[in-house]
This record gives sequence, structure tokens and C-alpha cells, in this order.
Amino acid sequence: MTSCTGTATVDQSAPPAESSSPDAACDVSDVDPQQQYPDVLAAELAPGSDGFTVSVTICSPYDTPERYADGWRVLTPDGEVLAEHQLTHDHASEQPFTRTSSPFSIPDDIDQVTVEARDQANGYGGETVTIDVPR
Repeated sequence: MTSCTGTATVDQSAPPAESSSPDAACDVSDVDPQQQYPDVLAAELAPGSDGFTVSVTICSPYDTPERYADGWRVLTPDGEVLAEHQLTHDHASEQPFTRTSSPFSIPDDIDQVTVEARDQANGYGGETVTIDVPR
């Protein structure tokens, strides 16, 4: 995809765990109308008293009110879904954009999670980010 770039894996162990830079490229001037999926540019996982929250930065320069990135999910290395977050409107005028989830649980035996974004029409896909779980 020419419009967005992301980081596949970042090894960090100090809380909060963060991947990539929120300033990663999201070129809205070079939108590929054939782009099928949004890209996760960065994710930050933070522990709290009620579980973990994740702040996710997504690039979806093709966003319009008719079609947009409508969510993301957090996965274990085996593909088990730990959390999902739904977006209810487009972010065409805000690229890239960052949103934070509600608290969720991560089993003690899970050391890394992957964040994947979802397109309203095409489902999950695009660049993902894998981050260490801060314990």
C-alpha cells in the first residue's frame, strides 16, 4: 500500500509498551482508491487496575462517510481475540487518528499481542503492529 506504512514488530518491555511512532507516514495526498484495508501505525498497551488499555493509531486515507476504518482488535499470537473496538464514523479529516480502548484482560501466559484494523467493507487486514505485554 502506497498511502500508509506501519511497523510489524517492536520489542519493548518497559510499561507502557509502545510500537512505532504515532507520527508514522499516512499520506492523505496520495490516496490509492483501491486500498482495501486501514493500517495500524502504532499501538501503546498500558496496564491498569481494571486490566489493560490500548491506544491505537490508524491510517485510512481513503476514509469517507460511505466507507471507512470501523474498528480494530487485539489478538494473541494464536489468533484469539482479546478485545475489539468499534468506530462509528469516518475520520476523513483526521489522518492518522488515535483512539483508546476500554480495559480488557490479557492472560498471564501471553507475552505479546497484535493489533489489527478493520475496514467497513473488506474486514480485517492491512499492516498490523505486535507489541510486548508490560508486566
